[in-house]
Formats: sequence, structure tokens, C-alpha cells
Amino acid sequence: MKNALAGIMQQAQKMQENLKKAQEELEAMEVQGESGGGLVTIVMTGKREVRKVSIDPSLVGDDKDMLEDLVAAAINDAVHKVGKMKKEKMADVTAGIPIPPGFQMPF
Repeated sequence: MKNALAGIMQQAQKMQENLKKAQEELEAMEVQGESGGGLVTIVMTGKREVRKVSIDPSLVGDDKDMLEDLVAAAINDAVHKVGKMKKEKMADVTAGIPIPPGFQMPF
């Protein structure tokens, strides 16, 4: 029983180390969200921080409401991509370890 508990503790410690490493990798990654067929692009980190906003010159001077909608859509696209990237990374880290349904990782 003692050896089994020690094994579980080692697995938990290794998983914690892997999660920390994965979190650091995810925070450093960047994704690009876009809207309007690439007329508006957003570069966002894994921490969901926007690094860059690019707006095609053809949109400048156009309808302000449309431009605002395209920027919002590009940001939302980037946020969804970050979420997908995190989900895929966590699936790799937790492979083989039973995680309860709906359990959210700490980041």
C-alpha cells in the first residue's frame, strides 16, 4: 500500500511539473485571429494579451461601425484559437490520467 501511494504521489508531482511547463509554453505561444477575410488581424498570446492589431488600409475611412465589428470579430477569433490551443496542449499533458469531466485546469 505504501509503494502504491508513493507511486501516486510521484505521478501527481510529475503531472504538476508538466502542467507548469505546459502553462509556460502556452503563455509564450501566439495565435492570429482574423475577420473580413484577413482585412483585420489580431495577434494574441496564450495569456490572451493582444500583441498586434492590423487593419487593411482599405478599411480606414470606411464605415466606423463595420470596422469596430471586424476588430471585435478578430479578437473573438483569436480568443477561440487560444482556447483550442490550450485544450489540445492539456490533452497531451494529461494523457492517460483520468480527469473528471468538466474539470478546469488552473489557467
